[in-house]
Amino acid sequence: MSTGFDLGALLADRASERYGLHARHLNHQLPRMLHTIGFDKMYERAEGAHFWDAEGNDYLDMLAGFGVMGLGRHHPVVRRALHDVLDLSLPDLTRFDCAPLPGLLAERLLAHSPHLDRVHFGNSGAEAVETALKFARRATGRPRVLYCAHAFHGLTTGALSVNGEDCFRDGFAPLLPDTAVGLGDLDALERELGRGDVAALIVEPVQGKGVHAAPPGFLRAAQDLLHRRGALLIADEVQTGLGRTGDFYAYQHEEGVEPDLVCVAKALSGGYVPVSATLGRDWIFRKVYSSMDRVVVHSASFGSNAQAMAAGLAVLAVLDDEDLVGNARRTGALLKSRLAELVDRYEMLREVRGRGLMIGIEFGRPSSLALRGRWTMLQSARKGLFAQMVVVPLLQRHRILTQVSGDRLEVIKLIPPLIIGEEDVDRFVTAFTAVMDEAHSGGGLVWDFGRTLVRQAVLNR
Repeated sequence: MSTGFDLGALLADRASERYGLHARHLNHQLPRMLHTIGFDKMYERAEGAHFWDAEGNDYLDMLAGFGVMGLGRHHPVVRRALHDVLDLSLPDLTRFDCAPLPGLLAERLLAHSPHLDRVHFGNSGAEAVETALKFARRATGRPRVLYCAHAFHGLTTGALSVNGEDCFRDGFAPLLPDTAVGLGDLDALERELGRGDVAALIVEPVQGKGVHAAPPGFLRAAQDLLHRRGALLIADEVQTGLGRTGDFYAYQHEEGVEPDLVCVAKALSGGYVPVSATLGRDWIFRKVYSSMDRVVVHSASFGSNAQAMAAGLAVLAVLDDEDLVGNARRTGALLKSRLAELVDRYEMLREVRGRGLMIGIEFGRPSSLALRGRWTMLQSARKGLFAQMVVVPLLQRHRILTQVSGDRLEVIKLIPPLIIGEEDVDRFVTAFTAVMDEAHSGGGLVWDFGRTLVRQAVLNR
């Protein structure tokens, strides 16, 4: 049966209108922003850690779709799994059966989390966080969730309540009862727990904004404080989980840490089908699903769908078969060390930090008079413009995609696919060195673009 629909023909006919379509029908500020910083490219295809434009130029992806593309783009094992699950014509999402794929994926995930017992599948990282917040409140009978300053966690209403950035929260009150504590501030945590109404602390073991790891010993000490007060520890591993930091979970870098609930998403999808998972202890799930009357008290219409489960199973198989967790640890150490060697060479390069293939490059105020004047010009217009000045030539002149790590931060975050190797490290370090050489020369196209950013920042005030 033919419907006359031809996706290839549609794209061939209309793909060139992509920016106009977004401007008219979607978030109109996105194409405007991309045009302003020169990121309005037209990419045609992708594979692994690279994608190509219409002219055949290749780009190195050091962003991985904000971490979604942990295996790179179009990994053949994940592609085959999705073809297979479609060809099987499974009776998916009947709602009145127990399909095998969710159980199999839960079993595989829990094998990496032996202290946890059960899994709830959803569709996004924010949904995994929402699930953890609900489960923690139900299990403890308490309303308030603590989070760390500068955390992210998501943009839906519950997740936004534990988001540590006012730029995301502004205009969306009232939110859930919450309180921020500093990452590593055990005194503040103990003080809040003393009020007796705290259900949980949710924490990213390595914060995405700024790439700040929890101080050594904090997670274990926080866990002990929480448990003594009858509260739970939630680990948000949406970006850090599945090998990103050189262990399967980032919390595993600290001995003895066993979160009560763990949120994963992003890389579990293989870059194809949205999927998330909230892993937890058996007693927590039994509190939520306390009777047959409450069997659907928390569910997701598309949760546990066959395509998502197949993608997740394929991803976990690839992580093991290709030792991508080990590769993240080794290649991340190489990249971090190569970049750290440049700190003494460039006065505006303050620090290189991170774990595995989650690396932050922070810039700071220079000491020399000439460069200090230019730095001050940028800072007076808008903090974060120098980092943007580095990101843009990396893309436009060296065809490497990166991101500034957060609003008004002078930090670039690198979260490439876990499959990158030494050749990709060489390419990035060479390009980064060239951009930093030009930035420290005090002139050239880098500073010309800086003046453009200043003008735009002033106009947007």
